Amino acid sequence: MHSEADIYFIRLAIEQAKLAAAMGETPVGAVAVWDGQVIAAAHNLRETQRSALSHAEMLVIQAACEKLGGWRLHRCTLYVTLEPCPMCAGAIINARIPRVVFGAWDPKAGCFGSVADFAAMPFNHAPGIVPGVLEDECAALLREFFRGLRGN
Repeated sequence: MHSEADIYFIRLAIEQAKLAAAMGETPVGAVAVWDGQVIAAAHNLRETQRSALSHAEMLVIQAACEKLGGWRLHRCTLYVTLEPCPMCAGAIINARIPRVVFGAWDPKAGCFGSVADFAAMPFNHAPGIVPGVLEDECAALLREFFRGLRGN
């Protein structure tokens, strides 16, 4: 069973994902929590910013680093609606984020258990992973978004 805190913060990430969908962006949202307090929130902006780097996780990590004035997010939990891709998983490891909580699995690009498991590889840091928090709700956002794209 997932903790009430994990459910609460994933719900905040879902709200970010909904903002992305409203902009025509893939609905992925992320929230960075430091010692129980939200320090950053973001959603995908790849289309808006015309950048392959503008994933929700990358944006929230950047915002958290700016807020804290450093690159080590060693007391941070990252909440994200979709399992992180290789780029984002690498950024999570490099930022020393100790815990990642995600909603939906990503069978095409996920790197914390689906395609690969970066947390099990011998990098210099291994985050703890909590998968599947509000998985159905997170996956439904993505399904509905892509169904709408195919319909147009």
